[in-house]
Amino acid sequence: MSQSAHSPAGDAPQFRGLILDFAGVLTASPLAVHRAWCASEGLDEHAWRSTLNDNPAGRRLYAALEVGEIDQVAWNEGTAPLLGDRVDPINLMGRAWSGVPVASRMVGLARAARAAGLKLALLSNSFGLAPFDPYRHMGIWDLFDVHVVSELVGLAKPDPAIYELTISRLGLSGTECVFVDDHAVNLPPAEALGITTVHAQDEAAAVAQLEVLLGISAALTS
Repeated sequence: MSQSAHSPAGDAPQFRGLILDFAGVLTASPLAVHRAWCASEGLDEHAWRSTLNDNPAGRRLYAALEVGEIDQVAWNEGTAPLLGDRVDPINLMGRAWSGVPVASRMVGLARAARAAGLKLALLSNSFGLAPFDPYRHMGIWDLFDVHVVSELVGLAKPDPAIYELTISRLGLSGTECVFVDDHAVNLPPAEALGITTVHAQDEAAAVAQLEVLLGISAALTS
């Protein structure tokens, strides 16, 4: 797939902050794992994605979970019957997500950025924190100086306010930061604040692009 970056016009800035999305950036794509999980539950392999994205009730539940209007337990209980009559709601999110691999090269890049003195922010639309905490499950929570998780702040990307909150917590201007996300819709609000964006569609390509932008090497962590 193609890889893209957007930087405001002008001289190349000295970046001081790196802002990373979670799912699809710090993790591998979950699609194959979710298809396999659906098959293991006796569901159509696309049931997870279609329920969360195409079913109106599923979309409403997920949107409520993202901003903390309901917790993960309530989401599990509400979503399980939408997936199928026999789907167990107990730790539903954890069962579907626990097999998704970490994006090891991107995590290595993040560690190298921190070692080079950049401030790191996690900017994530939440899919719940309990009983399954995806951030600690992946072992990435302690990488970050700042955590802006939609469930905890009552805002979700692409609301411009969540980007403003992130750079405020970093204590940096937008032009000092790079933001990486796998969803193109989440990039324009960051760009409006002067943040340089990377649309991550392939882990290796995104890491290579960040190495050039930040002047660091993920190999520093090996």
